[in-house]
Amino acid sequence: MKLVSWNVNGLRAGVGKGFLDYFKETDADIFCLQETKLQEGQIELDLGGNYEQYWNYAEKKGYSGTAVFTRIKPLSVRYGMEEDSEPEGRIITLEFEEFYLVTVYTPNAKRDLSRLDYRMEWEDRFRAYLTGLDAIKPVVVCGDLNVAHMPIDIKNAKSNEGNSGYTLEERGKMTDLLASGFTDTFRYFYPDREGVYSWWSYMPKIRERNVGWRIDYFLASSRLEPQLKDAGIDCHILGSDHCPVSLTVEW
Repeated sequence: MKLVSWNVNGLRAGVGKGFLDYFKETDADIFCLQETKLQEGQIELDLGGNYEQYWNYAEKKGYSGTAVFTRIKPLSVRYGMEEDSEPEGRIITLEFEEFYLVTVYTPNAKRDLSRLDYRMEWEDRFRAYLTGLDAIKPVVVCGDLNVAHMPIDIKNAKSNEGNSGYTLEERGKMTDLLASGFTDTFRYFYPDREGVYSWWSYMPKIRERNVGWRIDYFLASSRLEPQLKDAGIDCHILGSDHCPVSLTVEW
């Protein structure tokens, strides 16, 4: 089974930049999006391949939002955490026979860290939500987690210390999440690979010089490790300030 995740930073713009070509080429069984920046009825996608579409729209127009396109019909679908509807449209959970799939667009702490306290509280709730699911069946989590976990995951670690997405607090929450029973699948396969990132600033020449951050992930319940076959980052794919990430699992 092939799974793909991509923060498209505006799906309508992405469609004009080759999104559908990549979607068809990658031929994923499940394809997850973050930052769709859509309201219901603002786009119609002909995906072919018998994909079912699930959308979580933010209440605020042109902001946030997630989606999942799946060839495999889920047993159930949930938007947000538990009964929390997540007005920013950040989470979709699909339950399948063997596992839960959760796609997420984690809140940004903001450049001035004005949302860091909210981010910390949100992280605790999200970790509790995932561990609750994991107690029932294994979980695969994908999306823009808005944190570069370790120095190897960011081009200029020293100069970015304390910046949004690379604070000790945010990195610590990722450490806590992994310690609660989850595996960073890319690092599982490539623990020492440097210079592989999933996000680059739109500032001139930043992407050309590969001054990036790895903030898009596939995490999996650690007991799934024997079934993981590969994880990838398609750094060459343009159309967003993020690139797609992928995971192959054998059930």
